[in-house]
Amino acid sequence: MSSMSSNLSYRPEDDGFLEGKMLIAMPTIGDDRFDRTVIYMCVHNPDGAMGIVVNKPADNITFPDLLDRLSIRVPGTRLPNEIHCPVLAGGPVEMGRGFVLHTQDYFSEESTLPVDENVGLTASVDILRAMATGCGPSRALLALGYAGWAPGQLDAEIQANGWLHCDPDPELLFGLNLEAKYHSALAKLGINLSLLSAEAGHA
Repeated sequence: MSSMSSNLSYRPEDDGFLEGKMLIAMPTIGDDRFDRTVIYMCVHNPDGAMGIVVNKPADNITFPDLLDRLSIRVPGTRLPNEIHCPVLAGGPVEMGRGFVLHTQDYFSEESTLPVDENVGLTASVDILRAMATGCGPSRALLALGYAGWAPGQLDAEIQANGWLHCDPDPELLFGLNLEAKYHSALAKLGINLSLLSAEAGHA
């Protein structure tokens, strides 16, 4: 994990950008990599967009496994399996790189990107060391990889009805019931998945 560029900054949603929002893949998305995904948008500006998939588990790795691979020791007072942090498949870009999405009770001047007043994104190993010693954020998830879009690409996909969006909430972001997140996100918009799927099938 290398440090993330800090020249990306939080902008309030007064300009049509979706930073700090949840993207929800429509059944008609036409891309298997994003089938039924819920993505927290960390960056969205004229230069492009970047987000973290929050409802797809990474294959065959747990947080204790990751700490072990990075030679991060957990103090003797804590057992590795006491550290509950889901490891997710964050998207198809840079899948070997780790990103921690977390509450803003942890903040590093050097490596945390503040997405909104409640959520930050940190891509340095220091946050994992802090989490191992009990000094990390109160809620977090670790994602391997991210979803990225070139300038104008996401906007075009939204115009083509590939995505919906809604406001986040703590469970939608950090909840451990990953399978429920897609339905929960649609429910926030008052949408029933079975009706949406049927409608997509008759388009």
